[in-house]
Parts: sequence; C-alpha cells; structure tokens
Amino acid sequence: MSRGDKSAYTDKQKRKAEHIEEGYEDRGVSGDEAERRAWATVNKESGGGKKSGSGRGHAETHEASKKGGRIGGRASADRPASERSASAKKAAATRKRHERNAHSQP
Repeated sequence: MSRGDKSAYTDKQKRKAEHIEEGYEDRGVSGDEAERRAWATVNKESGGGKKSGSGRGHAETHEASKKGGRIGGRASADRPASERSASAKKAAATRKRHERNAHSQP
C-alpha cells in the first residue's frame, strides 16, 4: 500500500474523516490542510487502517476530538474584553468587505 492510499481504512473511518474534514473547511481551513488534519485525527483515534488477524482490534480513543473542543476557546478567554471586542469588530468589518467583494465579482 502506497502512502496516501486509503483502501486499508474501514467505511466508518472514511466517513469519520470526511465529517472531520468538512468541519475544518467550515472553519476556513484549506482543503488540503483539512484533509491532512482529518486523517491525522482518525489515525490517532483508531490506530490507523483496519488490520487483519484475531485479537488485533482495540477500542477507539476519542482523545483527539475531546481535546479539540476543550482547547477551542482558551486563547480567546485569556484575553481582556477590550481586545476581544476589537477583534470581533475587525472580523465583522472583514466579513462585510468580503461579502461586498463577492457580490461585485462577475
């Protein structure tokens, strides 16, 4: 099996990677990076692709998924309210500008 070949993964692992990848893309991560992160998460949780042989299975850990949710807002929460507010205003202005630019494209 060459690197990058996903034939050794179960259907469940493939579905999980697809779902994780969509989540990253929704948050603005590029397609290639989202795919890389998704498969890294699947590998960490399930130990990689399916392996044949009796007794080779083991329980999945969901450590990576839980960790992502746990650390998601920590950096923001540590900043003062004035700094968070300034970031929010800047983000809103950027979204507004992008929306304007998207509508003006042919």
